[in-house]
Amino acid sequence: MRLIYRGAAIFAALFLAQQGVAQDVTLTARDGGLALNGQLISYDGEFYRIETGYGGLTVDAEGVICEGPACPDLTAPLAMITVVGPSGPAERVLPALFAGFAASRGLVYVAGDVAEILAPDPGQPLARISFQPMDADAAMTAVLARRAALTIGFSAPAGLRSRALALEVLIPIVAAENRFPAISSSDLSAALTGAVTNWQAIGGPDMPIVVHGLTEDAALAPAIRARVGGLAAGPRHPTPKALAAAVARDPWAIALIGQSEHGAARALPLTDACGFPLQATPLAVKAEDYPLTAPLFLATARHRQPLLIREFLEYLATDTAQAVVAAAGFIDRRLGAAPLTEDGARLLGAIRNAGPEVPLADLQRLAAAMTGGQRLSLTFRFQDGSAQLDAHSRDNLADLARQIAAGRFDGENLMLAGFSDGTGVAAVNFALSKSRAEAVRSALRNAAPDLTAAQMPAVEAFGEALPMACDTTAIGRQINRRVELWSHPARDAEP
Repeated sequence: MRLIYRGAAIFAALFLAQQGVAQDVTLTARDGGLALNGQLISYDGEFYRIETGYGGLTVDAEGVICEGPACPDLTAPLAMITVVGPSGPAERVLPALFAGFAASRGLVYVAGDVAEILAPDPGQPLARISFQPMDADAAMTAVLARRAALTIGFSAPAGLRSRALALEVLIPIVAAENRFPAISSSDLSAALTGAVTNWQAIGGPDMPIVVHGLTEDAALAPAIRARVGGLAAGPRHPTPKALAAAVARDPWAIALIGQSEHGAARALPLTDACGFPLQATPLAVKAEDYPLTAPLFLATARHRQPLLIREFLEYLATDTAQAVVAAAGFIDRRLGAAPLTEDGARLLGAIRNAGPEVPLADLQRLAAAMTGGQRLSLTFRFQDGSAQLDAHSRDNLADLARQIAAGRFDGENLMLAGFSDGTGVAAVNFALSKSRAEAVRSALRNAAPDLTAAQMPAVEAFGEALPMACDTTAIGRQINRRVELWSHPARDAEP
């Protein structure tokens, strides 16, 4: 189709050059919301260049219908959108997202094995959408080879442009009759990997631990494997529903599953090795304070996408789209907030776990900085051993830039608060926490150079003064190394 466009474009350009004149055309937006009148100067197969009363304009051909004698003789662009990846999350959320996107543009969505998005009048197809289930490697290959437009899954494929669509919470589950009260993250890992094989070894009855899991082709299997390191031998199930049902029937079973799909099985409360409760609240999950979180990504190839796909990807960041995500049972990416005055558990943990290198003055400075403000869910973490933000944090940075520019934080003072883990020397940890907070601020400035100095967040550093988890585990240290976003009412803000 693109070659046909370019051939027609060359013909049109030659025709215009031979005639020595431009001809009148009308470019009408496909949703009928806007029309541009002018003289067609050129068409390169992707963009129209027209001269209007407002001057010269360049218009993406995929977003408009051209009418007039100079228009290239082309059929309207039809976007063929093939989505690939594991079937579970795609079936749960994608049809509703495409339907919501169509409604937001005044278009018509028609469901089916091959769904369609139609112009409202006269019902001209603008897109055909299909889904093909396949594993992550095959899906990435299909996108790179342009046999598919999008891939969905619980990993960010290298070489593709990924964005976090939603968050899935992984929780341990047992049968309802299993009254084991709570499990630490280290004991959970030992049980799931087979390092311990009897409930008695972790404080339960003298009964064997039966580890259930998903088959390798299940959507969540790679995410679980990445966080656990491999499950012990045991029954495997093709879907989360089948897994949850099997665990619910087995009083000595244990499994890791998505929070929204645990069915009749009982969610087993989780702590870390130091006794910190690890609660999967929406704020804790969005901020990645809860360690067993699996982002759900949509990814595309890095070449230019058709206009309708680009608009769909932009739509995913809207609150309307994220409400669809929440309705599908995932944790959405809408901004969350919690008053820091309600964050007593964290302050209590900071005081209880403060070592001799965290003096009272540091805790008092922390408490003063927290007073009167709120913590926002946008939290930033870095790739292991790197100064580069991880994939989820890069999306958070884009969200922050967009919301600042839209005036979401007018009347508020923002602060990037850097924290470290507690290993090593306190002075070094303080410097690291400050450099990470400054790195986030610098990345924000690069991502949004038009933001004013007044809109940019301030930077504070607190080193190891506010641990979220135990430093004796790698997961705990990763949770503690973070840059949080706080907001406080500006003193001169209007009531």
